[in-house]
Amino acid sequence: MNAIEILGWVAMLLVSGSFLMKDVIKLRIINASGAICFVIYGILISSLPVIALNVFVTLVNGYYIYKHYAEKKIGLI
Repeated sequence: MNAIEILGWVAMLLVSGSFLMKDVIKLRIINASGAICFVIYGILISSLPVIALNVFVTLVNGYYIYKHYAEKKIGLI
């Protein structure tokens, strides 16, 4: 098993493990971390579909994390 394959496994563990979280923000942070690992993995294996999907997933997670903390800061929650 080489370093690229290990990165793929780490990404898979982070993404799948994120779905075990009860706290939605923790889920999004761990899921985004896994998606970032998958982006790097996709770059290393030259797979545009893997890169594109996981850039999208990272951006969506980032948006909702930002939205959560912005609403909390101004007292909407």
